[in-house]
Amino acid sequence: MSTQAARRLVIAQAIIGMVAAAGASLTVVRAQVRGRDSAWSAPAEAAARVNPLLNRPGAAAGGEKLFQHRCATCHGEDGRGTSKAPDLMQPDVQAQSDGALLWKISSGNTHGGMPAFSFLPEPQRWQLVLRLRHME
Repeated sequence: MSTQAARRLVIAQAIIGMVAAAGASLTVVRAQVRGRDSAWSAPAEAAARVNPLLNRPGAAAGGEKLFQHRCATCHGEDGRGTSKAPDLMQPDVQAQSDGALLWKISSGNTHGGMPAFSFLPEPQRWQLVLRLRHME
């Protein structure tokens, strides 16, 4: 083996040793997802509302655009939550009625950090509900 090849081997082994040592001391830090406010629930009348866009095939696509523009900053692009907002994929969120979700989007929850989106036209808020239903 040439001197240059031996030198490369020693350098490679040193790098591998440093990476292995660093890897042994690294701890994977996972972002904490904010918990959901379990006391925040929609009034029965609001929860009973039915989404008028259920049978409109293109409505969910508009909801995706709205979600990315209005919601992803806090809930994450995939809706799985961040330190700012809870995971929208959780069964307790998905089990809520469309009307309850619309009410929450519309009225917000200042205690939980959720802004009200009542300034959006109601059809757009219903589109957001459709988007929540199609999260994967």
